[in-house]
Amino acid sequence: MHGSTTRAGSWPELLGREYLGTASVLAGGVALYATNVYLTTSLLPTAVEEIGGHAYYAWTATVFLIASVISSTAVARLLAARGPRGAYLVALGTFAAGTLVCALAPSMETLLAGRAVQGLGGGLLAGLGYAVLNSALPERLWSRGAALVSAMWGVGTFAGPAVGGVFAQFHAWRWAFGALVVCTLAVAAAVPFTLPAHARGSRDAGRIPLGSLALLTAAALAVSVAAVVTGSAPTITLIAVASAAVVAFVAVAVDRRSPHGILPAATFTTARLRWVYLTIAVLAVASTAETFVPLFGQRLAGLAPLAAGFLGAALAVGWTLGEIPSASASAPRTVHRIVVSAPVLVGLGLALMATVVRDEAGPAAVAAWVTGLVVAGAGIGIAWPHLAVGAMNAVADPRESGRASAAINTVQLIANAFGAALAGVLVNAGQPSDVRSARLLLFGFAAVAVLGVLVARRAVPARAHRLRSVPADSSAVEPERI
Repeated sequence: MHGSTTRAGSWPELLGREYLGTASVLAGGVALYATNVYLTTSLLPTAVEEIGGHAYYAWTATVFLIASVISSTAVARLLAARGPRGAYLVALGTFAAGTLVCALAPSMETLLAGRAVQGLGGGLLAGLGYAVLNSALPERLWSRGAALVSAMWGVGTFAGPAVGGVFAQFHAWRWAFGALVVCTLAVAAAVPFTLPAHARGSRDAGRIPLGSLALLTAAALAVSVAAVVTGSAPTITLIAVASAAVVAFVAVAVDRRSPHGILPAATFTTARLRWVYLTIAVLAVASTAETFVPLFGQRLAGLAPLAAGFLGAALAVGWTLGEIPSASASAPRTVHRIVVSAPVLVGLGLALMATVVRDEAGPAAVAAWVTGLVVAGAGIGIAWPHLAVGAMNAVADPRESGRASAAINTVQLIANAFGAALAGVLVNAGQPSDVRSARLLLFGFAAVAVLGVLVARRAVPARAHRLRSVPADSSAVEPERI
């Protein structure tokens, strides 16, 4: 965040008459994205009962995330071509169109198509929320604006399950998507009056890394298809295809050879940055276990959709609770211990929930589920600020440092896409028993998390120069929670 050369900005100024509309649009775009994530998770069990397609349950997250990764790489180009005002209208229009398709979907196939379009718009909204700050607000308000945008993830954590759960409770899940369309159009109506037509300064739009995106998309889709095919041979073959695509992306360095890759060039030349990204990926994969939590809550514990929706948000709550106290740690040895212990906490939390999963679970079992999810979320939260700082400190060039930090969200989106696909494989492998599906998913992801200790040990050194503390309102370190 650039330092201000004039007087410091304040919250009353940002939320005052002159900038309230601009702040509302920037925050509203991210709030729509965040709310949609948890709203959809809350609605899915009810939607599947009506339109079918249980085998494709995990695909609703996978296609959304893949589309978000693809569109997030186009933010700079869209801004250069359309300016802040036009870019936001494109993003909001795309998001609204996808949401409307979801609301009207007669089948799971149509719902998946809507989710893909939603993802394209959502990836743009998530990126534009930060990218437009320096054009839409004066420099003295940049840090306050970034903090407001980041805070919208907290809003989505509670608004999504609440809204989705209430509509699902009354078997009106389509109307929840309809309400999201109305909110999207309301934000779009304010754009022409609040955002500038042109971006301040010149921008390097670059090219979309089509080769890298093709490999990652092929890998994620291969795992997704593996979740719905029958027979062990096709499943193993598809997973092998996915692994080969990932190897081509990393080992063969397709992304490194591209002048405009998905990841910064330092990823392939700086060892520690690779370990930081791998640790982030492990934690992000583990976090996608929450995708199926509302479904298990309804089927195994008989929870109402509203309660099941909030159960699914327990991991996100733990994430936030872990992040707040951990961010103040700065001693290298302490930070190292925090980061190394994070995968262990995630694994223990998921294993705790898996241990007490059973049919007709009562209040005590559900309380244990909540505890396990909060512990797992806290494990991710305590490490996240320090991994962000580790990414920034891993490279010496300030410009490359900024790219390294910005790529954290991209790495997480990619990992979330793979995690959602892998979750579908594990859950469908346990069918027709929901208990067996839940245990396979939770124990499987717990094992993945614990193995993350091997990479976490190298991500943040125990003996090094003093790491910079994480700015409390820095846009670069706020994750995209899926």
